Amino acid sequence: MTQRPQSQSLAHLHLLVSGASIAGPALALQLARRGARVTVVEKAAALRPGGFAVDFRGHVHRTVLQDMGIWDEVHVRRTRMKAQTLVDADGVPRLDLPSTFMGGDVEIERGDLAAIMYERTKDLPNVTYVFGDSVASLHETPTGVDVTFENSPPRTFDLVVGADGLHSRTRALAFGAEAGYLKYLGYYVAGFDLPNHLGLDRTAHYYSDPGRMVALANTDGDPARATASFVFSSPERLDHDRRDLARQQKILSERFRGMGWETERVLEALAGLRSVDELYFDAIAQIHVDRLSVGRVVLVGDAGYGATMGGMGTGAAVVAAYVLAGELALAGGDHRTAFAAYEAEFRDFAKGCQKVAGNAGPFLAPPTARKIRRRDLTYRMLSARPLAGFFKKLTEKAATDIVLRDYP
Repeated sequence: MTQRPQSQSLAHLHLLVSGASIAGPALALQLARRGARVTVVEKAAALRPGGFAVDFRGHVHRTVLQDMGIWDEVHVRRTRMKAQTLVDADGVPRLDLPSTFMGGDVEIERGDLAAIMYERTKDLPNVTYVFGDSVASLHETPTGVDVTFENSPPRTFDLVVGADGLHSRTRALAFGAEAGYLKYLGYYVAGFDLPNHLGLDRTAHYYSDPGRMVALANTDGDPARATASFVFSSPERLDHDRRDLARQQKILSERFRGMGWETERVLEALAGLRSVDELYFDAIAQIHVDRLSVGRVVLVGDAGYGATMGGMGTGAAVVAAYVLAGELALAGGDHRTAFAAYEAEFRDFAKGCQKVAGNAGPFLAPPTARKIRRRDLTYRMLSARPLAGFFKKLTEKAATDIVLRDYP
């Protein structure tokens, strides 16, 4: 890390952070320790538990987690995943992937990570969480941003941070409609919890046929619970309401009907879901914005540069929180200077993570049988002992491609 001048207190600033998944609580922690007042608004009624596992790789991620004071706790609550297996239609193993391939240096369920940061900030006198609400409108003035909410009374903040994910409402209000920034990558992903009928223990099994993948995983050691995942190719974006459970169930049933392995049993469990909140279903896509800030509004996490999967979005989110809060402190709260410095320091790093994400769909669900065999051969070679060190460096390249400044 390179040395920087002395930072200044942000006690005079009151920031609104929209979103309490990963980027929001990470930024709240970084800002609060520098004295800023932070209000975090989250549309969900409470923190979302569980979710897909997320991982951290290399010295950059580790440095930021240590700076936040959560590295040890992340390790305590890590998944401890073992090797993960690619199987054929009969469940016969084709290839074992080492735990570091999917899980990096340390892997943790998204909900557990959010809980760690929430627990570190929820009782601080300068941090307030508001659940069950969301931003309705933004109006910037020379001295702040007037914000209206769906449920709460209007308030004025010095700065507003969009940390509300790939489909960010804050970004839509400040930057324009999502259609101008979302790049569809030709695949969809879905996931939900179901009984652990295979008796998996901190491992996962993946089955692919051309353009489709089904996986079953157990990440927390609970013998009763597993997570099912679907990935499938679709040349065109599908017409569906993200809150319409029946439509999503129908799409998945039609796309995966007749597939081998455990697919029919997984589809039976899918049909039993009763709430859209039990199912994650989204396009594999990326967000590309021309800039990360407009006036007094700035984006962190998936709202600004996200990818649905495979782009180390969680690691990028905590790094972004570190850089943005540090630059605000160095600039004494001058958002023009701080936002420009945040963009200069972080943009290339975010782009590098996005490049990696573009391979997620084709890796999990190659379009042809030949490409499935080629994938298996490639990763069998890379995971073999002689190439293990090279493989580790390869997977860490994007995650470490930034020189962190030393923010006091």
